[in-house]
Amino acid sequence: MSEASSPNASQIAYWNEQGGKTWAELNDLLDREIHGVGMQAIEALAPAAGERLLDVGCGGGQTTVALAARVGASGAVTGVDISRPMLELARKRAERLPNVRFVEADAQVRDFGEGAFDAIFSRFGVMFFADPTAAFANLRRALRAGGRLVFACWRTPGENPFMTGPAMAASALLPAPAGPPPDPTAPGPFAFADAERVRGILQGAGFEPVALEKLDLQLGGVSLQDALTLALRVGPLGARLRENPELAPRVRESVREVLAANLKDGQVWMPGAVWIVTAHRP
Repeated sequence: MSEASSPNASQIAYWNEQGGKTWAELNDLLDREIHGVGMQAIEALAPAAGERLLDVGCGGGQTTVALAARVGASGAVTGVDISRPMLELARKRAERLPNVRFVEADAQVRDFGEGAFDAIFSRFGVMFFADPTAAFANLRRALRAGGRLVFACWRTPGENPFMTGPAMAASALLPAPAGPPPDPTAPGPFAFADAERVRGILQGAGFEPVALEKLDLQLGGVSLQDALTLALRVGPLGARLRENPELAPRVRESVREVLAANLKDGQVWMPGAVWIVTAHRP
């Protein structure tokens, strides 16, 4: 299947063009901000020595490498992502790890092989599928019987100042987005905010049982200048500023104020709210 005909063609384009290039450039800072979520999700997965794992939406490979350390030389970890710029980073990060490999593919449709993995993991990499039920059904087939799935996803925007605070500070200074309000269940960071929707998707894909656990934590850990750079360049706010560069100076000051109010011992920390989701293939 070509990239253009993939059901996730728009996501593939985004993560291989401006979005992916920006994330790759800023990957070290982004990884530092959300490192704690990945570690909590890995603890929930509890990888064992010798296991075969799949890391979905592996990005720059931080979690893939962490998983590889847990399964050891007798195990193996495959990282899959649609972003070539991110996978280039991941391959450099893991170039000396013989139990790690990376695959450029759309996890919704990639044939990984029946029962190829003991467990599947993702840190914020599964909320972007065009057809999430089909995607998780495909991933279920890649699990052995009794295999487990663990992923982290964002809860609601209102619970996540870390994600939404800078954009809210800038909103009054930017033109209103054109068109109708976006569908909250459309592919995007908050597509899995509703617990019952997530449960229904996974059960519809053949997973049982399914459990969601709330995780509340402070996210960040970077300097004020680095936090400001990330806020102004990554995600929807970065895209809107690229469309309205003349407004950048005013927006910068407004966003800086919000971030500075969350400065603790020289680092910006803001509240984040996450689901740690666990499911099994019967």
